[in-house]
Order: sequence, then C-alpha cells, then structure tokens
Amino acid sequence: MNQIQVQEIECLLALAEELHFGRTAARLGCSQSRVSQLIAALERRVGVRLVDRTSRRVELTRFGAQFVAEVRPAYGTLATVVAHAQERARRGALCQLRIGFHGSVYEEVTEAFRQLRARHGVTMALSEIPLGSPFSAVLDGRLDAAVVELPVREAALTVGFRFPPQDRLLAVASSHPLAASGAGRVPVEELAGLDIVHPTGDAPDYWMVARVPRATPAGAPIRSTAGISTVQEGLALVASGEHAMLVCRPLAERATRGDVRYLAVDGLDEPSQLGLIWRTDRAAPQLTVLARLLHEEFTRVRIPDQLVV
Repeated sequence: MNQIQVQEIECLLALAEELHFGRTAARLGCSQSRVSQLIAALERRVGVRLVDRTSRRVELTRFGAQFVAEVRPAYGTLATVVAHAQERARRGALCQLRIGFHGSVYEEVTEAFRQLRARHGVTMALSEIPLGSPFSAVLDGRLDAAVVELPVREAALTVGFRFPPQDRLLAVASSHPLAASGAGRVPVEELAGLDIVHPTGDAPDYWMVARVPRATPAGAPIRSTAGISTVQEGLALVASGEHAMLVCRPLAERATRGDVRYLAVDGLDEPSQLGLIWRTDRAAPQLTVLARLLHEEFTRVRIPDQLVV
C-alpha cells in the first residue's frame, strides 16, 4: 500500500469530522503543522489531493470524500482487532484456541471444550492434522495445541494432560483368516505374518516405531509397506484385505464397519495413550485450564475454578 501510515489515516478521518486543522490538532494531541504534514504525506502516497484548504474553510475534495468513505470501515475493523488484542494481552489470555487432532474427537474431549467456552469464554478452532505429523503444526505456531498419541520426547513441547491408556487392537478385513477364526484374539507373534500400515510424515523415528513395532517380542520382523496420512485411509486399506492396522480401542468402538474386524492382541504390552501437547514457550493460561477440564471429564472430579493458574 505504498507504506501508508496508520497515523496518516487517523489524521484524515479526524479532519474529515472536524473540518478544522486547529480542532483536529487538539483532538490528536499534536500541532497544526503536524496535521498538515500528515495530510500532505498521505496525499503524496495516494497520488491525489484529498483536502481543500483556504483561509476561511476546510473541506474534502471529491476524491477525499470517497477515500474517507472507503477507508473508514477498514480502519474501524483494524481498531477493533487491536482493541481485542490489547484486552487479551491485559488478561494474559487467548479468546480462541487452535487445537489439532488425529482421526476423531471423543465425547469427553468435546465436553471439555464446551466447558471451556461456558465457564471461561474460550472457543475452539479444530483441525485434523496428518497422522504422521503430530508435532509440526504446534512447533511452528500454526496450532496452539494438539491431541496426539504419545510418546512425546521433544524438548520444546509440554504434555499438559495424559489421557487414560487404552488397549491396542488389530484391525483386519472381516474376510481375513484371523477374523474368520471367531476367537476375537490374536497372539502378538502373528503380527510377523501381516503387512501393517504405518503413518507417513515428519514424525521422529521413536514416535513411528511406537505406532508400528519393527519386530515382535520374539524378534520376528514386522512388515509395513503401505503408508497412510489419515485413519480412514488405513481402514480402507484394511478392508481391501491386503493390510492390517494397529488402533486404539476407542477408535475401534467409534469406527465400526462391516468389512473390518478388531481383534485383541495377546502379548502386546504397550498400550495406546493420547496426550494434549503445546509449545513450552507458549503455555497460555487457557491451555492449563483445558488440561484441568480434561482431567475432570476423565475422572469425573470437579476442580474449583479458583485453582486455575
């Protein structure tokens, strides 16, 4: 915008109302010469005269009147945004949290979100993040926090809340021999005979290995040739009969479909556990409140609001 200064716009809008350089100067708390300088600078940037001034009167030119009519709403919007930001800064708070998640958001989580809005006036902006990129959007500031699978060993991230651990199940096609047996369970060593899908993305190696182990407890290698970026992609590959997928029990309960069966895995000791994470250097008070509300929902123990930090 040719480096137009906000102070120049403010001066023109005040002059348009006062139509007097002396009164405009008094309103802005500056000298009349400063008002003249600001208007002249704005006219140079715009490239047209905006104000006609004689010894007897001050008025906007036709271009000036049109410019004021067009710029006043935009300036009002900018002033409102700045005022809201100042208010949030004064309270040390955000009015909205940007939260990322994988797959789906459980009822307990949405209830915590509802409580955060009802009790603290904080809303949520939710977005699904790629399955294999659990940390990137939080680390680069695109999200304030995310609900992702643990472990998290990044020094820049804080795990504000750990969800209750959940069993991991094996998803296979309903036509798969393991499902056809009717046992509903499978020994962990059977994983070596499957092709298990894995997340694709920029997650660290330790996180990827936690999703799909490279070997069974007895040391048999586990094959994983297909990558996925969403849970639904994984389920579609499973249903085709060529692949299997390790999932947590809550996901299995919410993603029921006729062409996929979920089997308990005997001997798979590592459970699945979600965590609410945020950048340690951007630990807004609302994130601490959200962690507390999640604790309330999963333990059904109400913590008094005055204990919020």
